[in-house]
Amino acid sequence: MLTDLTATRIVVTGGAGFLGRAVCRKLQERGCRDIQVPRRDEYDLTCEDGVKRLYADTRPNVVLHLAAEVGGIGANMDNPGRFFYANMSMALHLIEHARINEIDKFVQVGTVCAYPKHTTVPFREDDLWNGYPEETNAPYGVAKKAALVMLDGYHRQYGLRSAYVLPVNLYGPGDNFDLHTSHVIPALIRKCVEAVDRGDDVVECWGTGTASREFLFVDDAAEGIIRAAERMNEPIPINLGTGKEISIRDLAARIARLTGFDGELRWDAGKPDGQPRRCLDSQRAAELLNWHANVDFDEGLRRTIQWYRSSRAKAAVSSQ
Repeated sequence: MLTDLTATRIVVTGGAGFLGRAVCRKLQERGCRDIQVPRRDEYDLTCEDGVKRLYADTRPNVVLHLAAEVGGIGANMDNPGRFFYANMSMALHLIEHARINEIDKFVQVGTVCAYPKHTTVPFREDDLWNGYPEETNAPYGVAKKAALVMLDGYHRQYGLRSAYVLPVNLYGPGDNFDLHTSHVIPALIRKCVEAVDRGDDVVECWGTGTASREFLFVDDAAEGIIRAAERMNEPIPINLGTGKEISIRDLAARIARLTGFDGELRWDAGKPDGQPRRCLDSQRAAELLNWHANVDFDEGLRRTIQWYRSSRAKAAVSSQ
């Protein structure tokens, strides 16, 4: 039986972030009107007191837990302890107090970083426990995977209804374009756009370019999360992806073309590549959620580049 989200009070942790804004917009399009978005300066979700106050103040029926401390390879290498602690403590306290407050459903957004480093491509959900994650993002990935174990235990012991989705790497308008903490698509877009604006002949790229990734447009991921909230009652891990893989070298060339950068892409092999390959099997999402990705990759990149250029132009005007 489908959960009618329009008749519920929904808390979206991370609702002011990149993915969260897309989720809230799609919830509103469905007719949801009681959507609560906790702000970090009001509720520190890494502390139990902050989570207690959140539940007391908002009294949710459904919690969509999107909030995370996350970044690209560089940020993961610099903050392994913090990324584990923050993500583990948020899930720990939010799930425990979901039980205490007897909410209707808890939805946890996991991460493709939870998969073992050398998972057979395409990644299938049954492969989650077949090895240790890639070292640079293992603390983050393990913390997210531990939340799946907790939800499974709470479902079996306490009857807490829940869902667990594993989106592949996301991209789209409104992404984080900070070069130190961003993921690969916004980082490459920023580097190429700035190189075009300055007339540079070279763009420096991390690693060898041989690693592969799969990318999902943020609106498609948001739709998958909402469908999981509507349709799932137990934390069966569900991949959200396109099933289309691209090497980082080919990705950089594509972004260079779409941004108009025609100079050299110079690869720094001294920087890590991260996990060798990422590509998901999303058949379970099709079967359980009636979900599949809709946005074409080139179209999604064009929208993201256009948004970044527009935001740069607005920032330049406001600084004058």
